[in-house]
Amino acid sequence: MTEYLSETVAYLKKKSSFQPEIGIILGTGLGALVGDIEVEHVFNYEDIPNFPVSTVESHKGKLIYGYLENKKVVVMQGRFHYYEGYSMQEVAFPVRVLRLLGIKNLFISNAAGGLNPDFERSDLMIINDHINLLPDNPLRGPNHEDLGLRFPDMSEPYDKDLIKMALDFAKEQNIRAHQGVYAVVSGPNLETPAEYRYLSIIGADAVGMSTVPENIVARQMDLPCFAVSVITDMCVPGKIEKVTIEKVLEAAAVAEPAMTSMIRAMLSRL
Repeated sequence: MTEYLSETVAYLKKKSSFQPEIGIILGTGLGALVGDIEVEHVFNYEDIPNFPVSTVESHKGKLIYGYLENKKVVVMQGRFHYYEGYSMQEVAFPVRVLRLLGIKNLFISNAAGGLNPDFERSDLMIINDHINLLPDNPLRGPNHEDLGLRFPDMSEPYDKDLIKMALDFAKEQNIRAHQGVYAVVSGPNLETPAEYRYLSIIGADAVGMSTVPENIVARQMDLPCFAVSVITDMCVPGKIEKVTIEKVLEAAAVAEPAMTSMIRAMLSRL
């Protein structure tokens, strides 16, 4: 892994002298933030050594350097998932790259199903904790001490100051935003009604198929992390409907302006 990381980071540094300070990972249907960036450089994932390639509809597969709210950002327009066939180490590999490029904060977005009956479709949920139900862990295998501890602490997986900043902004702007626990499953199928009940019983407010591997690696590398879910469908009794990718993208598009304004406001206040 260290050889791959060194090669990837060296390639990106050779191609551009831009030094990002904030990393942003954009999830399903949440790529419009890129339109607000003063772009300095764009890399296609397939051109970056050792980088995975997005295979999911709506994930553009571009690494973008630029300025947003006068901050130097690096944006992943598209991410990777365990269900695509990648290992957990591959899923989280880009986070290690971004950290080694010099980012000081990581922002993550995703689309998720709502398990909390107080939520509505296209609401935002700021993640304050998670439940990892994936069958593997990105830290499994030999540990490289230069990348982080063998047994990283996870008592504060998501940065409390960033959470407060997001909630304060949502209150100021009258945005429907909650905070809650995100459960991650492997997918790619969606869950059955019984599985939704189970996830709710064990304490989850939303369910999705991403974010947690990236967060685990970020915390191992002592990188503060903020994550927000767009609730694209409701998973509570009486509100469960058949879900299509078109419906997910539609719900994400409704919520995207609020999420984009929240992230921009947070960057301006950092």
